Amino acid sequence: MLHPMEESRRGPRFKVGDPVVCSVTKYSAHPGSRARDIDPESLGEKYRYVVDKYWVVSEILPDNTCVLRTRRGKQRRMPIDAPNLRHARLWERLFFPNRFPDLPSADSSSA
Repeated sequence: MLHPMEESRRGPRFKVGDPVVCSVTKYSAHPGSRARDIDPESLGEKYRYVVDKYWVVSEILPDNTCVLRTRRGKQRRMPIDAPNLRHARLWERLFFPNRFPDLPSADSSSA
């Protein structure tokens, strides 16, 4: 068992069902409306930018990784202590509820 102080240094703790936000770096010629931190590449043909992805924790694995579920049902596996992964803020959950996927309930998966 880890000391509580050691556990907090390892990164945020997530539970199944927690809404999370992952900041993803993308490259394209046309950044979308949700793009931020936009930087042109050296030749100016493309841009590097960051987009926030709104996911839900669907599983916590013993190797300190978590399985994240996207709105369209895809699954992504990330380390729990990834620097670009954080809990969703209250205002994000209130103003953007449709950006977070719903996890199937245990009742509907057994039917």
